[in-house]
Amino acid sequence: MQSRRPVDAAPPRSPVPVSAEAEPAPIPWHRRHPRALLVAAAALALLLTALVAFQWGASTSDLPAARPSPSKSPERPPTIAEIHNALLPSVVSVYVQARDKEGKTENASGTGVVANADGTILTALHVVRGATLIEVVFADGTRAKAAVATSDPSRDIAVLMPAELPELLVPAVLGSGGAIGDTVIAIGDQLGLTGSTTTGVVSGLNRSIKTEDTGELAGLIQFDAAVNPGSSGGPLVNDRGQTIGIVVALANPTDAGTFIGVGFAVPIAAAVAGGSRPPLL
Repeated sequence: MQSRRPVDAAPPRSPVPVSAEAEPAPIPWHRRHPRALLVAAAALALLLTALVAFQWGASTSDLPAARPSPSKSPERPPTIAEIHNALLPSVVSVYVQARDKEGKTENASGTGVVANADGTILTALHVVRGATLIEVVFADGTRAKAAVATSDPSRDIAVLMPAELPELLVPAVLGSGGAIGDTVIAIGDQLGLTGSTTTGVVSGLNRSIKTEDTGELAGLIQFDAAVNPGSSGGPLVNDRGQTIGIVVALANPTDAGTFIGVGFAVPIAAAVAGGSRPPLL
C-alpha cells in the first residue's frame, strides 16, 4: 500500500486497487522536534510495556487468596492516544525510487516498523520491490538509506537494514494472535499523511486474496481500520500496544483504489518467519 499505486487486491506497490499517487509529505512537527517527542514516547513505551506485562491487573498480593477484594477493579487499558504515542517511535516512513516499464524514474512511499533492537525494519515487499533507491525516515527525523536484507514474496514481506540508526531506537513490542472482534489500530503514512492512526476490529482470520504484484497471499488478518495507499508495511496493533500484523493490502472492487472497509495484514509471526529466510531478491 504505498502511495504510488494504492493497496492491493491488485496493485504492485500498495494494498488492493491503488490508483492515487502521493508525493512524500513534508516532514511533520514531530520530526522537526524529535528529542522531546522521543523522550516522552520512550516513557510511554515503558509504561505500555509494564501495562502489558501486568495485564492491567491491580495487585491483590496483600489480600487472602480465597477472599479477593470486590472493591479493587482492574486498571484501565491504554487509550488509543497512548498506544499511538508509544508506537510512533517504532514507525518509519519508507520512500522509494524505481523505474517504470518505460525506464522513467518514479517515486513511491510506504510505511515500516522497527522490529528489533538492531534496527531491522519490517515492511511490505511490494513497497520496495524493484527499487533503485530506498530511504527510511525515523520518528526523530533521522534519514538513512536502506537495503533489502531478506524477503518473502509468498507473504509480501521484506526486511530492511538501514545504513544509519537514530540516537534513540525504540523497537515495537511484538504480540501474537487476535480474535474476531478484537480492537486493532493501524498506523501508517496513508496518502502521504505520516503517522496516521485509525481504529477498527478484526473482521476475519485466515483470509486469502490475489494481488497483481505478489499473486496469492494466504493466512491474512482481515480488519476494518482505515488504510489507504501509503499504509502498506505499517503495523497493525492490538489494544495492548502489541504489533500483531503488517499491513499489506486493501480490497476494493472498483478502480478507485481507496478504502471501503476491508484491509489485510500478514500475522506478525508469519512476517518474522518470512523475514528470517535467506535473501530472495
